[in-house]
Amino acid sequence: MMVGKRGSRRETLETKRLIRYGTDDSCAKTDSSSEGSPDNETENDKIDDNESELTDVNIGEALLAATKKMRRKGLKKRLNNLKVKNGKDCMVKTARCIVATFRNSLFHLVIGAFFLFHFIYSMVEILTHRYHFFVPDEYGIALITAMKFFDAQQSGILPPSNNISWRGNSGLQDGLKDPIHRNLVGGFYDGGDAVKFNFPASFSLTMLSWSVIEYHYKYKILGELDHTMDIIKWGTDYLLKTFDSHSKTINVLVSQVGIKDGCWKRPEDRDSSRPVITCTVCSDLAAEMAAALASSAIALHTKYPKYSKVLIKNAKKLYIFARKHKGISRGSIDAKKFYNSKGYLDELMWSGVWLFYATFNKEYLSNVEVDYQLALSNKGSLISDSDYRALSWNNKFAGAELLLSRVRFFIHLEYPYEETLARAHKRTELTMCSYMPIFSSFKLTKGGLMLLNGKNPKPLQYAANAAFLAALYRDYLTQLEIPGWVCGPLGQIPSYNLSSVSKSQIDYMLGNNPRNRSYLIGIGMRNPIHIHHQGGSIPSNIKNYTCKDGMQWKESHKENPNKVIGALVDGPDRYDRFHDDRINPNYTEPTLAGNSGLVAALVALTDTDSKDCQLDHNGWMHGYAQKPAPSVYTSPPMKWKPMMERP
Repeated sequence: MMVGKRGSRRETLETKRLIRYGTDDSCAKTDSSSEGSPDNETENDKIDDNESELTDVNIGEALLAATKKMRRKGLKKRLNNLKVKNGKDCMVKTARCIVATFRNSLFHLVIGAFFLFHFIYSMVEILTHRYHFFVPDEYGIALITAMKFFDAQQSGILPPSNNISWRGNSGLQDGLKDPIHRNLVGGFYDGGDAVKFNFPASFSLTMLSWSVIEYHYKYKILGELDHTMDIIKWGTDYLLKTFDSHSKTINVLVSQVGIKDGCWKRPEDRDSSRPVITCTVCSDLAAEMAAALASSAIALHTKYPKYSKVLIKNAKKLYIFARKHKGISRGSIDAKKFYNSKGYLDELMWSGVWLFYATFNKEYLSNVEVDYQLALSNKGSLISDSDYRALSWNNKFAGAELLLSRVRFFIHLEYPYEETLARAHKRTELTMCSYMPIFSSFKLTKGGLMLLNGKNPKPLQYAANAAFLAALYRDYLTQLEIPGWVCGPLGQIPSYNLSSVSKSQIDYMLGNNPRNRSYLIGIGMRNPIHIHHQGGSIPSNIKNYTCKDGMQWKESHKENPNKVIGALVDGPDRYDRFHDDRINPNYTEPTLAGNSGLVAALVALTDTDSKDCQLDHNGWMHGYAQKPAPSVYTSPPMKWKPMMERP
């Protein structure tokens, strides 16, 4: 019985061994060596040599069972798996293992394909659109710097994007005691005295919007498109508060918040409600605000489409108010002293053209024709004055005429409007001729600065606006493939002369002048250091300085503790002299109107036309509210042709 049990046990163990390792002795040896020494064998693996031998039948059955099992699994695969498992002859490298893993994993294959496609797409994008590596030129850098001034002028609860460290929330009580307009928080301070004037602010918004409309892609490549759009929206948000934007009609407008009371104090420290100036007969102001809303609607429509519709709706209401209550705004003493409008026909033309662009409603052009005829007959306008070609917060004729010329260039209209458009085009050519030094239409300083405002102070903002018009008209001619324009007996003037004039004025502001001084703070080595600016001249510490305390900072000869980066000061006099004196704002005060014209000129001059940049030179309204037209426009009874085709 004992032998029988041991024989049966031996048969079972041997069968297991044969089934596990097969009939190949090398496999058994491999297993034996990998398992360790005989001393490590378990008790069940030890076999007594004295035990009985298995019968042939039992061995045959075991071999037959093992053979069938190995055939099912595959002898070769079984042996290879055994070698890998036991580490014998396993010379497979890590790279092969990774490749095998990816081959056997559909998920990894999909991920790998995605990243490969993304890499190839990125390389193609970089190689075909090299403007990803665009480096701004001096004008582009100056533009980026100049835009920071608008952040420094923001009033109200500052947005998170405002990174002016020395500025804080201010004007939070504006309008609180006004019986009609309870909330007048927001907007921009006009200059250095923390007063909000709607008239120059509206003009500034229109200039910024115009530059965004024409040079959308330039702003984008400079990284300033969203910033500029947000600045425009900040201004229009406030304008909508200055009249009843929810009613169908308008009866009164806010023209000014705060007054120049002689108190030199940071805006953040003014914690009381300020005076609110309103008007009921003010065509100039209402029309200027309408132009601002209409142009802003076009500039913002890609980012804020619903908001743009609100702007157009309210621009129409302001335009109706301006035509119904005709007259010049007579606001506060401050407005009469600093922003005293000379007429309103230019604003009516200006707003009418912008509403036409925003709505494509020809009724606005019909109104423009009427206003233009009155202006040319000199009934209540300044068009016969020597400075009518100087675009400014006070005079929009030169800008309106260029916009009408643009209609003639790029929008196909039927005959009734051709006469007015042709007249505007002709006067635009004369304006461009007047900018040429050879005609001496405007006096120049010895340093080359154009004195478009005559002997009056603050010449830089006028020169900046002229630089913008000249550069923009040059681009219109380039788009039309016209080499120049006609200037009387001199014949055709090449369009590159407009570039030279525009650059000469901007270069003067950036430091190419007899004093080698840059009038744009943050650009150049010799900036004015005594800026007429309340927030910039008083330390931004926790102390709340009174009006009396603030006067010590105004009269101090020390450098401003806070730099108003991006501010364009009013500039030198007609003799190129400049007094860096805080108490003399005619030299050292920056304004919204000055900076907006400068920004517009800078974006027009920024060089992104090279093949490396491959940019669209002009956005051309981005298809907003206008239809493309053929290169030649036929309007009976006369046919207008580009200069190059004229006999």
